[in-house]
Amino acid sequence: MADTTGHHGSLLGRRSRGLKKRRFAEARLKGYGITAIVVAGLALFTLLYSVVSQAATAVTESYVILPVTISEEELGIEEGQRDPKTLLRANFNGLTKQTLRDTFPAIEGRTAKRDLYDIVSTGATFELAEKVSNNPDLVGQTIDYRFLASDVTDLYLKGEYGRLEQIETRGKLSVTMRDGTAVISTSSNDFAEALTAVKAQLVDDAARLRRQAARQNNAVQVYLQRAENASNEEKRERNTRRSEAAAKKRDQLLQQAAELEERAAGTRGAEDLDEENRSLLIHVAGGWIKLTRLDRSQAEGEIMTPLDAGPVENVDDWAFYMTELPESARKVSDTQVVVIEDLRASGQIDQVFNTRFFTAADSREPELAGIWGAIVGSFWTMLVTFGLAFPIGVAAAIYLEEFAPKNRFTDFVEVNINNLAAVPSIVFGLLGLSVFLGIFGVPRSAPLAGGIVLALMTLPTIIIAGRAAIKAVPPSIRDAALGVGASNLQASFHHVLPLAMPGILTGTIIGMAQALGETAPLIMIGMVAFIVDVPSGITDSATVLPVQVFRWSDFPERAFEAKTGAAICVLLIFLVLMNALAIFLRRRFERRW
Repeated sequence: MADTTGHHGSLLGRRSRGLKKRRFAEARLKGYGITAIVVAGLALFTLLYSVVSQAATAVTESYVILPVTISEEELGIEEGQRDPKTLLRANFNGLTKQTLRDTFPAIEGRTAKRDLYDIVSTGATFELAEKVSNNPDLVGQTIDYRFLASDVTDLYLKGEYGRLEQIETRGKLSVTMRDGTAVISTSSNDFAEALTAVKAQLVDDAARLRRQAARQNNAVQVYLQRAENASNEEKRERNTRRSEAAAKKRDQLLQQAAELEERAAGTRGAEDLDEENRSLLIHVAGGWIKLTRLDRSQAEGEIMTPLDAGPVENVDDWAFYMTELPESARKVSDTQVVVIEDLRASGQIDQVFNTRFFTAADSREPELAGIWGAIVGSFWTMLVTFGLAFPIGVAAAIYLEEFAPKNRFTDFVEVNINNLAAVPSIVFGLLGLSVFLGIFGVPRSAPLAGGIVLALMTLPTIIIAGRAAIKAVPPSIRDAALGVGASNLQASFHHVLPLAMPGILTGTIIGMAQALGETAPLIMIGMVAFIVDVPSGITDSATVLPVQVFRWSDFPERAFEAKTGAAICVLLIFLVLMNALAIFLRRRFERRW
């Protein structure tokens, strides 16, 4: 009896341990699944956040509002001339520059004026010409015109080049002129904080020089070793000379670094400022002064925009600013910063929703570039793709599933269709380049060529999805149709195909969404060209959204980064909508047999 009880107890113990192991395995598998979902969700969130944050600055565009006197003299036209074509060819570029000079007459010098002209976009001139040509009565009038801001101005207004940091001041300011230089003094040590920042910059510069000296020292060791191992006297002397030159450069860098560190260590003493330092600007008496030399309570600078008439002595109303980046590290110059800040303070800057991005075609100027041309090109390309791939794919699926005999040939065809679905897309691009463009002479960079290539790439997906949808229709549907006297063709097209169409459409939409996001095959057939016109047909030169994203991502202008992110968001929206349509069709017309 005791032995039986012990046996049952041992058996129950093993079962209990086995049950615990099974539950632990189930919990572990569940944990793996939850972890995978969390990791995938974080990856998706990171992707979307990076794209959306990059695209944020493209949501708005900036305008500069300036009074423009549209005179015949400035336009270079005859008195009383009102012909629209003549007005379009008038000198609106000179008028725009003259307007900027009249607004900021104190900006002098070739470089400063060039910076002033870069405040507005080059396209603003053509827009003004079009406005006047459409309304010739504006000639002779003075109007407040909204000039499209350049990409540099727009990015500065959005904080992409840093903002002016206002430094707290406590003392009163006095400004005197000496040999064309503004001498500034305050009743308190208002420049001490800025001087500390300048000295910290000296430490950073010294560290950079020491890193360069370390690289030169490595070069010295390398050349010395080569000189020791040289096979002849000529090579030994050449490497020795190189070692001496590197050592000389190293010593110079170390000496410069030591001088900078010595200057930074001193608590007093004025410091000279250049473009490698963060810019220091004073706004007083309606004008701007850029500091070129700085001490704790005194400074020297150059007048950028003139001060109001009268001496500046012991004034309380002044502001001291520091830029976040040195002038050498940003594309916007100090002259442009001053001009933009004056325009912003006077309410002559307007920022509105960027409708141009959705209505304009491509452009070399970031502020003028839009995606409408790429959207229309994508539409024509997808139209050709659908027109070729859908009927051919559906017909092939019906034939292979309903009529084709089961033999080695059809097995060979099925295997190759499945293999084509896994072929890299660039292979289809090579096929289009060599066959359709090279042999058949299809227009290059046209939606017709792109549509044919994408149709070939989409066909396997449609055929596979179509065959699966047809196979899912119960055999009783076919038998019933044949039983009442329908032919095989009638049974397939009148009964089986309508019931399989939801599944076929779902596969087609998914295939089209994949084709919409393809870039490599379209680049191979030349749809990467710079196209400024909106295509009006399938034979016009065009580009598509993915290729537009690829092109913009390769442009050096910083403003194209935001354009790239915004174009990616638009492309993702299209893909999401197409996949949502596929889900809707599947659920709307889904049948359970």
